Amino acid sequence: MKIALAQLNYHIGNFEANTNKILSAINNARNAGADVMVFAELCIGGYPARDFLEFKEFIDLCEQSAQQIAAACTDIACVIGIPTPNKRKNKGGKDLHNSAYFIYDGKVQQIVNKALLPNYDVFDEYRYFEPETEFACVDYKGKRIALTICEDLWNTIENPLYITRPMDVLMEQKPDVMINIAASPFAYNHDEERIAILGDNAKRYGLPLFYVNQVGAQTEIIFDGGSLVFDKNGSLVDEMPYFEEAITYYTLNDDATVTPQQPATVMDERQSDIEQIHQGLLLGIRDYFYKSGFKQAILGLSGGIDSAVVCALAAEALGAENVMAVLLPSKYSTGHSIKDAEDLVKNLGCKSELVEIKSITDAFETALHPQFEGLPFNIAEENLQARSRAVVLMAMCNKFGYILLNTSNKSEAAVGYGTLYGDMCGGISVLGDVYKTQVYQLANYINRNTEIIPQNSIVKPPSAELRPDQKDSDSLPEYDMLDTILMQYVENRLSSEEIIALGYDEAVVRRVIKLVNTAEHKRYQTPPILRVSPKAFGMGRRMPIVGKYLS
Repeated sequence: MKIALAQLNYHIGNFEANTNKILSAINNARNAGADVMVFAELCIGGYPARDFLEFKEFIDLCEQSAQQIAAACTDIACVIGIPTPNKRKNKGGKDLHNSAYFIYDGKVQQIVNKALLPNYDVFDEYRYFEPETEFACVDYKGKRIALTICEDLWNTIENPLYITRPMDVLMEQKPDVMINIAASPFAYNHDEERIAILGDNAKRYGLPLFYVNQVGAQTEIIFDGGSLVFDKNGSLVDEMPYFEEAITYYTLNDDATVTPQQPATVMDERQSDIEQIHQGLLLGIRDYFYKSGFKQAILGLSGGIDSAVVCALAAEALGAENVMAVLLPSKYSTGHSIKDAEDLVKNLGCKSELVEIKSITDAFETALHPQFEGLPFNIAEENLQARSRAVVLMAMCNKFGYILLNTSNKSEAAVGYGTLYGDMCGGISVLGDVYKTQVYQLANYINRNTEIIPQNSIVKPPSAELRPDQKDSDSLPEYDMLDTILMQYVENRLSSEEIIALGYDEAVVRRVIKLVNTAEHKRYQTPPILRVSPKAFGMGRRMPIVGKYLS
């Protein structure tokens, strides 16, 4: 049997584009002599469709697309992911199943429903779907296929939340091969985990495994592709590209071995975290603009490292001609900051404007003089500068149709080191899941072949330049220490006592965690954050604003 795997970039709710993309891939596979082509989980309507799934029209359009695809499959089979009505709803439960259609001879021949519904981090499948409890293999061209959906093949250990693993039941039917369709989001440590778990499953069940993931970004969630094929011993046969669309072909031989029809790729050395973050952010930026129908980005360029990295990423993702960098010096901005920003613009070839905000900020201060008279300069005046910049940037968005890129990093977002309706505004947050220390690594990676980001932007002490000689370290611990504490608290979810026990200064730990907890109201009002880590702010970390939690 010749099996084709389609790792494609889908667009939520864009049925015409998704269907045409699937039909084109089927046609290519037919011409290549494939017997069956496999697409990703919920590919018809895109994943995650969220509350679109609550609209009957959305479900009906999914079915209409599926029937159009089925009509094209007269001499080839295909597997597609689709939401389907729960026909046993009269017995209770949710309205829908997360399903896979096995299609051939021009119609849907078998429906497989997902059993193990993830309900952690960014996943919320129990909100929409009913878990399946009955499992059957698919028979096709003399092969018995154990077809499963994502999480159904993710678990290798007993889990009390999951009463039955679908593969344990399917093995009683003596399948010849496993096929798993997935929508597995990207995180910089996820590729190795994915390979290990799926390889363990192939070895556990003693069957070759074809795993298809999707690629592309859906607002903040990024899918990295990296579809995989394993032999019956759990050894990796082929690893499809990361962060790009691809179609690959394999022959499943009668002796259960698998032969790739193209040169197989198995990485001897994994990409570094920073390489993966770089690729993920480029894809996230590109798809956010393309799928939203926008082309041009704008950002405030300060001469500091964060905005420099965002500007460089945007220029690479969208083309330098589609990026507007606006220099917004205040009365506290230094000459070298302006020069660093100008040097970056020259290196990238992007568009730029310079708008002095001193007069704007002075106007605000003059208007507020009766209220502020006699009070010392403090954060109120500092934030007026940040908000003046935001007013300029948003005005240019309105006038010229730009989308504003937010340039705050994860360290700042964590401790609330940012101005609401100032530097925290934007359409999408590019670095909101990238710690400050990782931003430095990212800058050096961008400069790996030639200097794009001026070296001075990398080596100078970071500063918001909202008062004379201001430095971030005036308000925060040094980033090396801050980021390690944040990593333990946010990603690893350790308590303050556990972090202190690791050797960190007690006063610093308690201060940092208090800052994180009290800044929750700010994070609720930030733009969507491109997710590149195992635990990003946003939908993957849901905390109450008014809760009192002493960690």
